[in-house]
Amino acid sequence: MPLKVPRNENFAKLSAGYLFPVINQKKREYMAANPDAKLISLGIGDTTHPLPAKVAGAMEAYAKGLGTLEGYEGYDPKSEGELKQKIASVLYKDMIKADEVFVSDGSKCDLGRLHIIFGQDAKVAVQDPAYPVYVDSSVIFGRSGKMNEETKQYDGVSYMACTPENDFFPDLNAAKDSDIIIFCNPNNPTGSCASRKQLEELVAFAKQHGKVILFDSAYAAYITDPSIPKSIYEIEGAKEVAIETTSFSKLAGFTGIRLGWMVCPAECKFACGTPVKQDIARVMSTLFNGASNMAQIGGIATLDNHDEVMNIVKYYLDNAKLVCACLEECGIKYYGGVNAPYTFAHFPGRNSWEMFDEILTKCEVVTTPGVGFGPAGQGFVRISAFGQRANVVEACARLVKHFKK
Repeated sequence: MPLKVPRNENFAKLSAGYLFPVINQKKREYMAANPDAKLISLGIGDTTHPLPAKVAGAMEAYAKGLGTLEGYEGYDPKSEGELKQKIASVLYKDMIKADEVFVSDGSKCDLGRLHIIFGQDAKVAVQDPAYPVYVDSSVIFGRSGKMNEETKQYDGVSYMACTPENDFFPDLNAAKDSDIIIFCNPNNPTGSCASRKQLEELVAFAKQHGKVILFDSAYAAYITDPSIPKSIYEIEGAKEVAIETTSFSKLAGFTGIRLGWMVCPAECKFACGTPVKQDIARVMSTLFNGASNMAQIGGIATLDNHDEVMNIVKYYLDNAKLVCACLEECGIKYYGGVNAPYTFAHFPGRNSWEMFDEILTKCEVVTTPGVGFGPAGQGFVRISAFGQRANVVEACARLVKHFKK
């Protein structure tokens, strides 16, 4: 007998399964049909390099300490205050204060939780293409209408097209009727990276029109160009209009450990004058019991050994260079792959899922179809640099063999 409890009707609006489980299902189906296949995954952006010994060792020592009376901790570990301070000093060079940092279990979770603090009628603008969480979470929280089957976009959500024609930086006027601008830099999936001037335009637009920017900087560690800001708070005035979410996942290989943080400066206030950080603090204390103590210890060790951790980031960036060189050899136009771990390969006139299937079946390499990130991603596939070097080299050889003319 069915429940009498009504369902959140917004779930019925979601058009399809979440992108990455769909890709995993396709992988499983291929392997079931081809059990001897040697698939190489450059699709889902999951890290593969082992943690630095000092980081793993710090968590191991803490875990052993939990088995002692002296080392046991429960709620409110001493590590959280230290971690916030190190995030502010090591990663932000004291541009922000420790009490403006909210430690969490990852940027993806934070992007969902942040919807709670905004009024029900607040509208959202997203880059197109973009990380699917931005749109799907907006739909779940009732910030959209139904999917428009012609445009493949949700009514009520403003899509800011990011294409080669505009250098993957959108016309911000597309967000003029929105309240919340979700902006990822470096961008996932395109691998593009906004310049300082472009970020200044973004902040100026938000200030002029009273918008809030949810700035996802999960890939900031991959920026090697010193002229490109790694944080939105490097832009004057951003503290009044921006909340930054980010993560240890791609910085330190914590995709399974789960650790992230948000920054909300005291200057950021709602129309009523309430500091935004006040409501974020309430959400975090009411609906979240804190990141794992062990993960926090790993985060502290990461920042204490930042140079060693950045060597792993360089390893992935070197993988990206191999992917770019491979696409050059194949004569395939691509974008990104320089200040980001993702390369966006362009196949004009082709369907992204068809290209995904072709690369899967002909090269036994898993990528991610660009259209899975939004309509503007049609004709592209995203290739990840997260993989062991030998696998990346082999994947590139297979792509060259198939595509080189």
